[in-house]
Amino acid sequence: MIKRVLQNNFSLLNVDYVKLTEKWDYRNVISPYYRIYYIDGGSGEVSDQTQRLQLEAGYLYIIPSFTLCNLHCTGYLSQYFVQFFEESVDGVSLFAQKRTVSKVKASPLDIDLFKRLLEINPGRGINRSDDPKVYEKNIFYREYQELNNRQNLASYLETQGIILQLTGRLLGQQLSTRQEMLPTPVKIAETVSYILVNLHNELSVTALATRVNQHPDYFSRLFKTFTGERPVTYILGKRIERAQYLLATSQLSYSEIATRTGFDNLSYFSKSFKKITGMSPGAYKKQVYQVGFRL
Repeated sequence: MIKRVLQNNFSLLNVDYVKLTEKWDYRNVISPYYRIYYIDGGSGEVSDQTQRLQLEAGYLYIIPSFTLCNLHCTGYLSQYFVQFFEESVDGVSLFAQKRTVSKVKASPLDIDLFKRLLEINPGRGINRSDDPKVYEKNIFYREYQELNNRQNLASYLETQGIILQLTGRLLGQQLSTRQEMLPTPVKIAETVSYILVNLHNELSVTALATRVNQHPDYFSRLFKTFTGERPVTYILGKRIERAQYLLATSQLSYSEIATRTGFDNLSYFSKSFKKITGMSPGAYKKQVYQVGFRL
């Protein structure tokens, strides 16, 4: 019997209960972490590139990492929220095939889970100034990592379990609209892992195909079947995602980030970044400073 092993785990960033006003109004937000909301009062709106959803009391919402979205409160909105990073053994996100906002009717258990998450993770709200001159993102990320490291094992495991349950509820909503993917062949899964570890190196289709003893054309077709993208497109997307993460969590220069993500020069990096995200690296970094930790 084949044993199924969960490939994904999560690192808690923030969890809190907040009451918002019309000042909660952001456009073209892209974050390297997930957001899950439970709305218990008021109204608002969240939209991505394909849909617009009303934020209604009694519902759960998820915004996967690297999902371009807009957030808006129409006057008053109260919500529980949790923000977290996803880590994957094979480098494949749970939402890799569909990075869109999802919505599902909340159950009493969902509400209890949010309250319990708050109880075992006190002081994990967003309690900082919004002015980037007051704080530095890389310091903030180190702080959240240290808080996770200091958490006792029981609370850490319970936190993981709660985030898994909430994520599973919303992932199920997406899977209900499509058939689950076939198991990924070992050679493709291994190639994906290799790509993620070697984004800073040259990654040609020919070299990747040779590693797994396949013809480049066959390899490319097989890769697209199980990832949804040709290797070149997939690699570029992952390089930009890594660049987004580094822009949000470090003070590296744009040139250093370009080098670390496998771009030959800063010009090509900037053009590729804008083509995929719709904004320049500088504009993205400014956006993260302004709204990255304001829900």
